Amino acid sequence: MNATTAPVLLLNADFRPLGIISARNAVQLLIDEKTEGVDGIAARLRTPSTVFEVPSVIRLRRYVNVPSRKACWSRRGVLRRDHYSCIFCGVSPGSEQRGKVLMPDDFTVDHLIPSSRGGKSTWGNTATACYRCNHRKADRTPNEAGMKLLFEPKTPRVDMLIASGKIPVEWKIYVET
Repeated sequence: MNATTAPVLLLNADFRPLGIISARNAVQLLIDEKTEGVDGIAARLRTPSTVFEVPSVIRLRRYVNVPSRKACWSRRGVLRRDHYSCIFCGVSPGSEQRGKVLMPDDFTVDHLIPSSRGGKSTWGNTATACYRCNHRKADRTPNEAGMKLLFEPKTPRVDMLIASGKIPVEWKIYVET
Protein backbone atom coordinates (compact mmCIF):
# COMPACT_ATOMS: atom_id res chain seq x y z
CA MET A 1 0.00 0.00 0.00
CA ASN A 2 1.25 3.46 -0.90
CA ALA A 3 1.95 5.63 2.17
CA THR A 4 -0.24 8.46 0.82
CA THR A 5 -3.24 6.13 0.36
CA ALA A 6 -3.04 4.52 3.81
CA PRO A 7 -6.44 4.79 5.54
CA VAL A 8 -6.93 7.31 8.35
CA LEU A 9 -10.02 7.48 10.56
CA LEU A 10 -11.51 10.99 10.70
CA LEU A 11 -13.41 11.87 13.88
CA ASN A 12 -15.66 14.82 14.58
CA ALA A 13 -14.70 17.12 17.46
CA ASP A 14 -16.88 14.99 19.77
CA PHE A 15 -14.88 11.85 18.80
CA ARG A 16 -17.66 10.35 16.66
CA PRO A 17 -16.40 8.76 13.43
CA LEU A 18 -17.12 10.70 10.23
CA GLY A 19 -15.33 8.55 7.69
CA ILE A 20 -12.12 7.11 6.37
CA ILE A 21 -9.76 9.32 4.39
CA SER A 22 -6.38 8.85 2.76
CA ALA A 23 -3.15 9.75 4.52
CA ARG A 24 -2.64 12.44 1.85
CA ASN A 25 -5.94 14.13 2.79
CA ALA A 26 -5.13 13.71 6.48
CA VAL A 27 -1.77 15.47 6.01
CA GLN A 28 -3.51 18.40 4.30
CA LEU A 29 -6.02 18.71 7.16
CA LEU A 30 -3.18 18.57 9.70
CA ILE A 31 -1.12 21.21 7.83
CA ASP A 32 -4.18 23.47 7.59
CA GLU A 33 -4.62 22.97 11.37
CA LYS A 34 -8.20 21.78 10.88
CA THR A 35 -7.45 18.51 12.69
CA GLU A 36 -5.21 17.11 15.37
CA GLY A 37 -3.66 13.67 15.74
CA VAL A 38 -5.32 11.35 18.22
CA ASP A 39 -3.77 7.88 18.02
CA GLY A 40 -1.48 5.54 16.12
CA ILE A 41 0.61 5.91 13.00
CA ALA A 42 -0.98 5.19 9.61
CA ALA A 43 2.05 6.08 7.50
CA ARG A 44 5.49 7.67 7.56
CA LEU A 45 6.13 10.22 4.84
CA ARG A 46 9.78 11.00 4.16
CA THR A 47 11.16 14.27 2.88
CA PRO A 48 14.87 14.98 2.33
CA SER A 49 15.17 16.52 5.78
CA THR A 50 12.50 14.88 7.96
CA VAL A 51 10.06 12.03 8.49
CA PHE A 52 6.42 12.99 9.02
CA GLU A 53 4.28 10.47 10.90
CA VAL A 54 0.64 10.53 9.82
CA PRO A 55 -1.68 9.57 12.72
CA SER A 56 -4.02 6.62 12.19
CA VAL A 57 -6.84 8.58 13.89
CA ILE A 58 -7.36 12.33 13.54
CA ARG A 59 -10.01 14.61 15.04
CA LEU A 60 -11.51 17.82 13.73
CA ARG A 61 -10.73 20.83 15.92
CA ARG A 62 -14.21 22.26 15.37
CA TYR A 63 -17.47 20.33 15.51
CA VAL A 64 -19.18 19.76 12.16
CA ASN A 65 -22.94 19.18 12.24
CA VAL A 66 -23.64 16.07 10.18
CA PRO A 67 -27.28 15.24 9.41
CA SER A 68 -28.42 11.93 10.83
CA ARG A 69 -27.60 9.08 8.48
CA LYS A 70 -29.96 6.14 8.50
CA ALA A 71 -28.65 2.64 8.08
CA CYS A 72 -30.43 1.12 5.08
CA TRP A 73 -31.77 -2.36 5.79
CA SER A 74 -30.15 -5.20 3.91
CA ARG A 75 -29.76 -8.93 4.38
CA ARG A 76 -25.99 -8.56 4.57
CA GLY A 77 -26.39 -5.72 7.10
CA VAL A 78 -28.52 -7.91 9.40
CA LEU A 79 -26.00 -10.76 9.27
CA ARG A 80 -23.12 -8.38 10.01
CA ARG A 81 -25.02 -6.58 12.79
CA ASP A 82 -25.65 -9.93 14.51
CA HIS A 83 -22.08 -11.17 13.85
CA TYR A 84 -23.63 -14.20 12.07
CA SER A 85 -24.90 -15.49 15.45
CA CYS A 86 -28.30 -17.16 15.70
CA ILE A 87 -30.75 -15.05 17.72
CA PHE A 88 -32.39 -18.21 19.09
CA CYS A 89 -29.61 -20.67 19.97
CA GLY A 90 -26.49 -18.46 19.74
CA VAL A 91 -24.45 -20.65 17.37
CA SER A 92 -21.99 -18.79 15.15
CA PRO A 93 -19.59 -19.64 12.32
CA GLY A 94 -17.05 -22.18 13.51
CA SER A 95 -19.57 -23.83 15.86
CA GLU A 96 -20.59 -27.41 15.24
CA GLN A 97 -24.22 -28.34 14.68
CA ARG A 98 -25.31 -31.92 13.89
CA GLY A 99 -21.72 -32.92 13.14
CA LYS A 100 -21.14 -30.06 10.70
CA VAL A 101 -18.96 -26.99 11.27
CA LEU A 102 -21.07 -23.93 10.47
CA MET A 103 -19.93 -21.39 7.90
CA PRO A 104 -21.35 -17.87 7.31
CA ASP A 105 -23.42 -19.26 4.42
CA ASP A 106 -25.24 -21.53 6.88
CA PHE A 107 -27.12 -18.57 8.36
CA THR A 108 -30.23 -16.85 7.12
CA VAL A 109 -32.32 -13.80 7.96
CA ASP A 110 -35.51 -14.60 9.88
CA HIS A 111 -38.56 -12.34 10.11
CA LEU A 112 -39.72 -12.37 13.75
CA ILE A 113 -43.22 -11.46 12.60
CA PRO A 114 -43.45 -13.59 9.43
CA SER A 115 -43.79 -11.85 6.08
CA SER A 116 -46.96 -13.83 5.47
CA ARG A 117 -48.50 -12.04 8.45
CA GLY A 118 -47.44 -8.58 7.35
CA GLY A 119 -44.00 -8.54 8.94
CA LYS A 120 -41.71 -6.09 7.18
CA SER A 121 -38.02 -6.30 6.35
CA THR A 122 -36.90 -3.83 9.01
CA TRP A 123 -34.01 -3.81 11.50
CA GLY A 124 -36.36 -4.49 14.44
CA ASN A 125 -38.23 -7.35 12.77
CA THR A 126 -35.31 -9.31 11.31
CA ALA A 127 -32.45 -11.23 12.86
CA THR A 128 -29.86 -13.85 11.99
CA ALA A 129 -30.92 -17.46 12.49
CA CYS A 130 -29.29 -20.79 11.76
CA TYR A 131 -31.22 -23.00 9.33
CA ARG A 132 -32.21 -25.38 12.12
CA CYS A 133 -33.87 -22.67 14.26
CA ASN A 134 -35.37 -20.90 11.24
CA HIS A 135 -36.97 -24.20 10.14
CA ARG A 136 -38.20 -24.90 13.68
CA LYS A 137 -39.80 -21.45 13.97
CA ALA A 138 -41.29 -21.74 10.48
CA ASP A 139 -44.24 -19.43 9.78
CA ARG A 140 -44.85 -18.54 13.44
CA THR A 141 -43.76 -15.85 15.84
CA PRO A 142 -41.01 -16.81 18.32
CA ASN A 143 -43.60 -16.86 21.11
CA GLU A 144 -45.87 -19.24 19.20
CA ALA A 145 -42.88 -21.50 18.50
CA GLY A 146 -41.79 -21.40 22.16
CA MET A 147 -38.46 -19.81 21.27
CA LYS A 148 -36.76 -17.05 23.24
CA LEU A 149 -34.66 -14.28 21.71
CA LEU A 150 -31.08 -14.03 23.03
CA PHE A 151 -30.93 -10.33 22.14
CA GLU A 152 -33.21 -7.60 20.85
CA PRO A 153 -32.68 -6.73 17.18
CA LYS A 154 -32.05 -2.99 16.80
CA THR A 155 -31.10 -0.54 14.11
CA PRO A 156 -27.29 -0.52 14.00
CA ARG A 157 -25.30 2.62 14.60
CA VAL A 158 -24.21 3.95 11.24
CA ASP A 159 -20.65 4.55 12.45
CA MET A 160 -20.44 0.83 13.13
CA LEU A 161 -20.82 0.22 9.39
CA ILE A 162 -18.15 2.68 8.28
CA ALA A 163 -15.37 0.13 8.05
CA SER A 164 -15.41 -3.49 7.10
CA GLY A 165 -12.67 -6.04 6.89
CA LYS A 166 -9.62 -5.75 9.13
CA ILE A 167 -9.96 -2.70 11.36
CA PRO A 168 -6.77 -1.13 12.77
CA VAL A 169 -6.46 -1.55 16.54
CA GLU A 170 -6.40 2.23 17.07
CA TRP A 171 -9.86 2.56 15.46
CA LYS A 172 -11.69 -0.07 17.51
CA ILE A 173 -12.75 2.17 20.40
CA TYR A 174 -14.32 4.60 17.92
CA VAL A 175 -16.08 2.31 15.43
CA GLU A 176 -17.19 -0.72 17.46
CA THR A 177 -20.00 -0.83 19.99
